[in-house]
Amino acid sequence: MITGDAAYIKKLNRGLILSKIIENDGISRADLSKITGLNKATISVQVADLLEEELLVEGQQEHKNLGRRPIILSLNRKAGYALGIDLDKGQVIFNLTDLLGYSVHTETVQLETTNYEEILDLLSTYISDFKSRCQESAYGIIGVVVGVHGIVSSEEIIHFVPQLQWRNQNLKADLEKKIAVKVFVENNANLTAFAERVYKHNQSDHLLSITMQSGIGLGMMTNGNILKGFHGYAGEIGHMIVVPHGEPCPCGNQGCWERYAAESSFFRELAEKYGRHNADFHDIQAWLDAKDPVMHELIDCFINYISIGLNNVINLYNPEVIVLNSELLRLYPDAVKKIKARLTSTISHYDELLVSDFGKQACVMGACVYGIKNFLEISDLNLQVTDEKMAAAGEYF
Repeated sequence: MITGDAAYIKKLNRGLILSKIIENDGISRADLSKITGLNKATISVQVADLLEEELLVEGQQEHKNLGRRPIILSLNRKAGYALGIDLDKGQVIFNLTDLLGYSVHTETVQLETTNYEEILDLLSTYISDFKSRCQESAYGIIGVVVGVHGIVSSEEIIHFVPQLQWRNQNLKADLEKKIAVKVFVENNANLTAFAERVYKHNQSDHLLSITMQSGIGLGMMTNGNILKGFHGYAGEIGHMIVVPHGEPCPCGNQGCWERYAAESSFFRELAEKYGRHNADFHDIQAWLDAKDPVMHELIDCFINYISIGLNNVINLYNPEVIVLNSELLRLYPDAVKKIKARLTSTISHYDELLVSDFGKQACVMGACVYGIKNFLEISDLNLQVTDEKMAAAGEYF
């Protein structure tokens, strides 16, 4: 039994109530009491507060039985908005969602600079614009979460971003000075793992998500929480050495995994083989459809290096679910089958290996729901987002 002062218990109960209302996509007071184990008086007081705060709305359930229709409690998804930002080399993705994680606006901005001050100004401008768009809602922007492709400390200080060559930057404080809004800064792979857990794998207590775009990062979810390590630097698996004395890496080592198994490394190899420095995923798809032997050779080499690194990751963490976030692997139907065929160690154990459905949106999706979870102060956030509801989400903005 959890014990503590009245305010602490009230906060825990409030979080439990909100999480169950979200998880059930609306529920009556009576059913809420049953599934939470809280008495009706506690439910009544908490719900009254949440209605007054405009975080809940009431509606009536449709049914054909005689008698009074039960009143259903639902989260007021229009009460506020979360802004997720994926800050990568060459581009920034902005994603605005309502409080149920449905995207209402997404925008991609190309970056022509790596200069910290210039990017800080750009982020500030866009955040201010999003903030003004949301000012009519009860809470406006409830939080801004920035996903960074680099090492972020437990104190949310950017220690190092290899692709941008940033060191020891306090982006959180700098943004909050410019704009009166709560800002979180987190590693992009952690946010990608968070998106997978919240939207897709609610029941998995041991989930790994590996991002494979400009570099390779590992996000780890254990019992619903992001595993960050002592200083917050856990998950920099892209800098695991897989080829001794191999290609030099911006981190200072040689032969790092991401120099061979990140999509950026694949495109470098592609440019050398085809002489095409502007090739994109459409070109790759065309070459694959045409059964181009060079393309299939490149893909096979790429998959081989992925498998080498994965073998190490699996032995280290013994995961339940492994999600690979790679647009390139999504283009190649046999990718997972071929990777599994190369994980031949008898001591490697995992339950499920798959390619993410979220693609490049994974980080900003995770960023938004990370902001929502912190705003609502709930311990476990489970969202069931359907295509139909996602398509209708724009109506709220």
